[in-house]
Amino acid sequence: MVWLQMIDSSDSLFAKPTVTPPSDPEFRPISSANRQYRQRVAAAHRQVPLAIALERNDGQVSVFNTEILPPGSAHDGATRLYVERLVKFLLWQVGGWKIILGGPREIGDYIAATYSADGTRAFDVKLMEQVYEKRFVVETVDYSKTPAARESTMAQGGHRDGCRIGFDLGASDYKLAAVIDGDAVFTTELPWDPRHEPNPDWHYQKINHGLKLAAGHLPRVDAIGGSSAGIYIDNQVMIASLFRAVPADLFAQKVRPLFLNLRQEWGMPLEVANDGDVTALAGAMSLQSNAVLGVAMGSSQAAGYLNSQGRITGWLNELAFAPVDYNPRAATDEWSGDIGCGVQYFSQEAVVRLAPAAGIDLPDGQPAEQLKFVQDLHQQGDARPPRIFQTIGAYLGYALAQYADMYDFSHVLVLGRVTSGAGGDLIVEKATEVLRTDFPELAQKLSLHLPNEKSKRVGQAVAAASLPELRK
Repeated sequence: MVWLQMIDSSDSLFAKPTVTPPSDPEFRPISSANRQYRQRVAAAHRQVPLAIALERNDGQVSVFNTEILPPGSAHDGATRLYVERLVKFLLWQVGGWKIILGGPREIGDYIAATYSADGTRAFDVKLMEQVYEKRFVVETVDYSKTPAARESTMAQGGHRDGCRIGFDLGASDYKLAAVIDGDAVFTTELPWDPRHEPNPDWHYQKINHGLKLAAGHLPRVDAIGGSSAGIYIDNQVMIASLFRAVPADLFAQKVRPLFLNLRQEWGMPLEVANDGDVTALAGAMSLQSNAVLGVAMGSSQAAGYLNSQGRITGWLNELAFAPVDYNPRAATDEWSGDIGCGVQYFSQEAVVRLAPAAGIDLPDGQPAEQLKFVQDLHQQGDARPPRIFQTIGAYLGYALAQYADMYDFSHVLVLGRVTSGAGGDLIVEKATEVLRTDFPELAQKLSLHLPNEKSKRVGQAVAAASLPELRK
């Protein structure tokens, strides 16, 4: 294992958490370890500033600043691991085709070798090249020459004025809403199965048919907003599971510009965003508050973020790939090959992984079916399932402390199939215990919410309708 070669297991990055997850005593939360590393840096005779800048589409740049121990210290392995995991998190939080390290050349060279076409993070490099359609680059500069942050100023989300259509593209249904000044006057769900349809024209016509159906319930249409799983850059489909059956050449030709073509046909503002971000937007509309982070635990981990100004940032927020565990023997993500990443901690995969440690023998079947088996046992009063959900709750508490280093949020929406039933309450209770025990300042700041009837009534499609800003 590469990590064991980098750092001695006695190092504080592998320190045990105060609140031990019942079914995973080897969990080593990155949030606690990073706090200890920063304390060590603060106590050292010399600190070295380090900036991690990521450039993405339209010249936008995000910058994260920290301090590290100087190269040549007795803790070089810990420093490399600390920085590499930060880079990995930032890459999937905000996205980027270029990483600029402002700091020591030794650290920059290590990151450049790791994030290369034949490096340990080749998967991440390839995916980012696919998303941004540029060759992935890592550069090292003097700290003083780190580029300034340049975030999007586009006001996306929260617009209620006018007559709008909102849509939400799911794997089994297509939700629609006709909205006038923020109030839904028509909603419907259309069954469909897009994941097995290879013809991109079918997708276009189906989506357009729904828009026309909703338009029939409005006196006019001023704007259209949509929500869908996947990665969208400037309203182009870069990666999306709904279109997985479309051949690569047709995907590039017809799926990637699908929403741009719909915008042109309708002749009005049309914006589409990741469904996780729209979930956060819907929650914010329900809570009547901003600074919302949504964490959805389903077949994978999905996330969305609405900033303190009530706007979607345009960041990727693909936290399924973001690391949360420093345990060198942590669970492996089968897709990326990396270990300790969110998908194995906040999804039905986590329930399946933790079941044996809780003493549960799962029946053969898909993870969704195995999750239901565990939830049925829980509902029947079996004493074993609570250990699983309490473990996920401990994961979540420590992850939220880590997320708070990277996002500015006050509200957390805890969503998804894993949180259904009594398990959701246990997850939130244990996460709250972690925050109160180890991060009391966050416990006072953060409010955790499970979906309620009010948020359900707002609806994903209604929230999506608020994405575009009307032309003045």
